[in-house]
Amino acid sequence: VQLQASGGGLVQAGGSLRLSCAASGRTFSSYVMGWFRQAPGKEREFVAAISWSGGSTYYADSVKGRFTISRDNAKNTVYLQMNSLKPEDTAVYYCAATGAFKELAQQYKYDYWGQGTLVTVSS
Repeated sequence: VQLQASGGGLVQAGGSLRLSCAASGRTFSSYVMGWFRQAPGKEREFVAAISWSGGSTYYADSVKGRFTISRDNAKNTVYLQMNSLKPEDTAVYYCAATGAFKELAQQYKYDYWGQGTLVTVSS
């Protein structure tokens, strides 16, 4: 599966953005989808994940209550709604796909990655 992330941009602290990740292929619904981010000078970290049907989600503590992951299998797309953004949310955001809903925060579990979209939050 090929993944294409979009929706990044510049936003002020307290604002919102919605990221999208479009997947190619007919097997999108067979993948658990995740979002990761990498801030300048830091390692890539887990943000959120969603199960095949969207019935289960999992978030990093740093974004819980502010970010919402969702998916539309008919459109082969996963979303990340980001509210109450903070300057520390500034990063390149990546979407990724894996076959199993376990060890979701581990990057090595993901088989496919998108190219990343930059989110910049100004103070």
